[in-house]
Amino acid sequence: MKIGELARKTGVSVRALRYYEEEGLIRPGREDNGYRDFRDGSVEAVVRIRGMLDAGLPTRLIREILPYLDDPDEVRPKVPCEYMIGEVARQRDVLDRRIALMTRDRDALDAYLRDLTLTQE
Repeated sequence: MKIGELARKTGVSVRALRYYEEEGLIRPGREDNGYRDFRDGSVEAVVRIRGMLDAGLPTRLIREILPYLDDPDEVRPKVPCEYMIGEVARQRDVLDRRIALMTRDRDALDAYLRDLTLTQE
């Protein structure tokens, strides 16, 4: 599939897809005419990448952990990198804090909606 079709299917701009390619997050094939050729799994990959970016993960970390999402046993490093262990743990903690804040905000919105509903009755 061409880059425009991938953009339409994922809701991600062509510019962002080119950036993902530059950063090594996606790797399209090339046709004889030089056009990018995205495979069937590209839609799911882009959705995953977008979700991780939306969660605040940096592209350098996404690039490192993407292979683990498909088959963690085959890509597990023989010697773990201490920096990456620390970085992944730090990012996990950041996500945990964001989840807690989002949960609190959702609960506040629920309470607000309940109050509005009670007032209208």
